[in-house]
Amino acid sequence: MADAEKSNRFDEGMKTRRKVLGDGHVDRAQAAATPFDEPFQRLITESAWGNVWSGSHWSKRERSMVTIALLAALGHDEEVAMHVRATANTGATPEDIREALMHVAIYAGVPAANHAFKIAKTALAEMQAGSLREEEEK
Repeated sequence: MADAEKSNRFDEGMKTRRKVLGDGHVDRAQAAATPFDEPFQRLITESAWGNVWSGSHWSKRERSMVTIALLAALGHDEEVAMHVRATANTGATPEDIREALMHVAIYAGVPAANHAFKIAKTALAEMQAGSLREEEEK
């Protein structure tokens, strides 16, 4: 694959990654990158964000719900929380998250869904508290 194509996919991936996760998260990830994990950061930016998340068939909201369900089913707790927080940017609602986790209960097991519900509730409460603080500061 040509370097220009890789660069275009990386640039598109970085734009999408920032739209979904927010500049603060991406800036922290970039700042923490080392020569050891830089190839991995490039891989996920180009592949996950530049190809999958940048696709046009599904909306960011739909991708968000599927991602949360998959991460919950696999028990990737920190990623579940991160993608619940990202719903502020993708348009997925708490009701969407709930429905995705209901599917996890049926297709991946009640314990996985139960744990993911706890993570999602915490993340949503933190998001709500942050929104309230922002409103008070205005």
